[in-house]
Amino acid sequence: MFAALLSTGPAPLAPRPFADGFEIVGRARRAALYAGPESARDSLDGRHWLVGRIRLDARDELLERLGAVPTASDARLCLLAYARWGEAFTDHLAGDFAFALWDDQRQCLLAVRDRLGVRGLFHTRTADAWLIGDSLDWLAARSATPPALDDYWIADFLVLGMSREFERTVYRDIKRVAPAHLLTLGERGLSLRRYWRLELAEPVYLRNAEAYHELFRELLSRAVADRLPSGRVGIAMSGGLDSTTLAAMAVEVTGDPSRIVAECEHYERLMHIREDHYASLAARHLGIELRIRPADDIAHDPHWRSRSLRSAEPTVGMLNAHNIQRIGREMAAISPVWLDGEGPDNALTLERDAYLGWLRRRRSWGRLSQALLQYAAAKGFSGWSQTLARRSGLKRVPELDPFDVLPPWLQEDFAKKLNLAERQESLGLGGDPSHPWHPLAYDSFTSPIWQAYFEDHAFEESLAGFEWRYPFLDLRVLQFMLAVPPVPWGWKKHLIRASMRDRLPRAVLDREKTPLACYPEVATMRAIGLPSLPEAHGVGRFVDPSLLPDPAAPDPDLALSLGVHALDGWLSQKRQ
Repeated sequence: MFAALLSTGPAPLAPRPFADGFEIVGRARRAALYAGPESARDSLDGRHWLVGRIRLDARDELLERLGAVPTASDARLCLLAYARWGEAFTDHLAGDFAFALWDDQRQCLLAVRDRLGVRGLFHTRTADAWLIGDSLDWLAARSATPPALDDYWIADFLVLGMSREFERTVYRDIKRVAPAHLLTLGERGLSLRRYWRLELAEPVYLRNAEAYHELFRELLSRAVADRLPSGRVGIAMSGGLDSTTLAAMAVEVTGDPSRIVAECEHYERLMHIREDHYASLAARHLGIELRIRPADDIAHDPHWRSRSLRSAEPTVGMLNAHNIQRIGREMAAISPVWLDGEGPDNALTLERDAYLGWLRRRRSWGRLSQALLQYAAAKGFSGWSQTLARRSGLKRVPELDPFDVLPPWLQEDFAKKLNLAERQESLGLGGDPSHPWHPLAYDSFTSPIWQAYFEDHAFEESLAGFEWRYPFLDLRVLQFMLAVPPVPWGWKKHLIRASMRDRLPRAVLDREKTPLACYPEVATMRAIGLPSLPEAHGVGRFVDPSLLPDPAAPDPDLALSLGVHALDGWLSQKRQ
């Protein structure tokens, strides 16, 4: 944890108590910066101080531009970049970070969050100071009275499982710094500036297919290399394409398979998707260690309400936090860093009609003809057979979960007061679906859905003591995946399958995308029973508990209503 305080009055800043292990990185008349044991900290020339959590990408390039010594820490590089470029230093930083920086010469406090929002950052104002930090709990505890809840955040959580707006938190008067934003506190008060936007103008057209393969592997290799710890690295590896690709690239980058350890969660009773089989094929091919963890009995903790664990905000993860912590600590004992394979499913969405329609509107007849030929070749016989079967009704296409309607158990007056139906229609998932040839992918990566994903992982990190890193979300890799023509490269993630030919077993490369056959936690609850809400429940203002679905109800209804239990448990802990 780290924090920064800036006095709003004429009197000198009064010392604030902190827990053991925290040190004062710098203190001026109006400002103070504090760093916990795991936080980065540094100072420069007695004028600039910095605290935060920082992991930079492309360090070598930044070192060269700054003329810094190779041993310079990431915190030192951020300070040097600020000293060189001023507030434009954010243009030169990439990676996973959130930090606060005090400029004593300008009497100015700055706070920066990374471009995708991997690391969290919050701010609030008390009677005598601005507070900034990465701990929502710490900021809430500084309030003179119990902080008021944000009804919109709670409504979004109950309906969608996340906030539709980047800046909101569960507390009305504590805000998030949105991803890719620079917050400045000075004589003129608080200002926020967005320093980066995801740009996606024209598709990337290369000379031939192999050029796409080579560039993808090169970029992913850099991303993996930037995220490797000094010793062993863990990979959360299913038997799917994305995580096995990370394992293959980690072996290639390190040149030492013994440094790579993978963990595969395998369901033996709840579903039969053979993750252990395909993960084992990949592990043997790569020569890496694989740990297969039976997951049927760890999908839900029936005793979660009696545990002492808590989260800063309501999260469905609380219903299984005990198992998450136990498994996470075992993972942390293996490696302090684990790689996560999310990203390609969203970035390589096959938006065939949008892309081909865009080419038609531009009268790019050559590109259009080429795309159609490439699409036909990429699909091959098996792909077209599946299409024919689907069109003829021989193969059922799974329907989307009905999370786009307000659940019937919301209190009617609560939903009306907030205009939740209109809010849902106008905000959607909070992203931007207006891109002309890649609307779904662009909508995804401009939505708070990724912020919510990172926060869930941050909760897991806080329980277990290791760090998640995301090579596919390295901006060099992500922007390339988004920029390749969706046809043909989005067809079943053809870009990755073709790029990893001869690097992974054929059975893994040919495996169809295999979503979970059910919600594992819901299947477990049906088997053991989901307790009803306590009589003294705390969610009555938001929910009518009598309308909640029975565990025998369809999966989506029960899965969505888990947020009610999570909120009720969080409220009961909050009152203690």
